[in-house]
Amino acid sequence: MFADLHLHTFFSDGTFTPEELVERAHKIGFSVIALTDHDTLEGCARAAAACAAVKMEFISGAELTAEHEDTEVHVLAYLVDTQNQTLLKRIAEFQSVRQNRIREMVAALNKQGIPLKAESVFALANCKSPGRPHVARALVKEKLIGSLDEAFEKYLKKGRPAWVPKTKMSALEAVELIHQAGGLAVMAHPGLNRTDDIIPALVAAGLDGIECFHTKHSTVMSERYLLIAEKHHLLVTGGSDCHGFSKKAPLIGTVKLPYEHVQRLYAAKQNRKSEIGNRK
Repeated sequence: MFADLHLHTFFSDGTFTPEELVERAHKIGFSVIALTDHDTLEGCARAAAACAAVKMEFISGAELTAEHEDTEVHVLAYLVDTQNQTLLKRIAEFQSVRQNRIREMVAALNKQGIPLKAESVFALANCKSPGRPHVARALVKEKLIGSLDEAFEKYLKKGRPAWVPKTKMSALEAVELIHQAGGLAVMAHPGLNRTDDIIPALVAAGLDGIECFHTKHSTVMSERYLLIAEKHHLLVTGGSDCHGFSKKAPLIGTVKLPYEHVQRLYAAKQNRKSEIGNRK
């Protein structure tokens, strides 16, 4: 029994519907998946229903963009209450930030003589959490550039003319926000964000786990993070970080997390509920 605990749909910057994602996961033979769209919980209800139809376990989640001491860190929220009003309110604020960032990127492109409209990006994205990939796709769709890679390389990468920095929440706030929504907070792909130095600070703030297994983590990296997880008594998670066809080829199936780690997630969630109950 295996799991993929890092997946995206078209409710953020993936290309699959929740149903298409579940269908692929089921064909591969996964026993459980988690949906972790960027700064949104919109797709969870549909993914949960699709999983139930094929008797596959579903974990509600999201990927929150945060920072600690100027280091960007992505925090995965697992097993959260998708109706938690505090979480939904904060997420809505960051969705608004994302939308404003799109407008700024388009304005920067316009200054470069690229006649793209923000409305075209929003229409293509058709979600509350648009991002740079949607701008790149809109540029390709309107034949303003040749490919997604060219769009990023020429305009959208950091240091390029249409790069706009993200406004992020504090990583410590992200952990607290997830906990108050009844969930578990896990650091996403630390090898990509190079966030090793801030792990102790997040552990002190209540970080629950680390994503040790990721498509872009080498075997050496995964082993390193397994040791760090053991040292700090953290949960271990893993996932493909599949975005559908937005990154050339679907990655689902490239990471298969043993089910024992999912069981530990469930146990940690139950322990947190018990601790809260004991305080009341």
